[in-house]
Amino acid sequence: MTDTISTPDLCDAYPEHVRVLEPMLANFGGIDAFGGAAVTVKCFEDNSVVKELAASPGEGRVIVVDGGGSMRRALLGDQVAAQVAKNGWAGLVIFGCVRDVDELAETELGIQAIGSVPVKTEKRGIGDRDVPVTFGGVTVEPGDWVYADNNGVIVADRELVSE
Repeated sequence: MTDTISTPDLCDAYPEHVRVLEPMLANFGGIDAFGGAAVTVKCFEDNSVVKELAASPGEGRVIVVDGGGSMRRALLGDQVAAQVAKNGWAGLVIFGCVRDVDELAETELGIQAIGSVPVKTEKRGIGDRDVPVTFGGVTVEPGDWVYADNNGVIVADRELVSE
């Protein structure tokens, strides 16, 4: 999806279908508005699963990461973000931190996260993929549709089309 996404318009058009994340995330990517089917990750201070996904074909999907809200380790940096963008992912929604924010802002990728911290994660191979994740008052199931822009992040159980 491209910058034509408007979460306010989608909320107005589909009020019975959208679940709205509490306002806690900020835009760190080079693309402000993005959306796609969710691929979920649950991890804590270890981005091994995110890195594995980055190497796979994204097909316009969105990686949704429940990092437990940790402010101590960055779950995404410039190198992994560049691979995510190269492999055709639409973006990432991260309940955790990122780093290399100047480089992320230049990457053709949507990135929403709670903040930035300069410390990388430890790679212990710990994390779960394709499991329900809950943060910001919303549960995201694998395959749900996630839309994000500078207004916020919304989730739906099906693809929504701007009217």
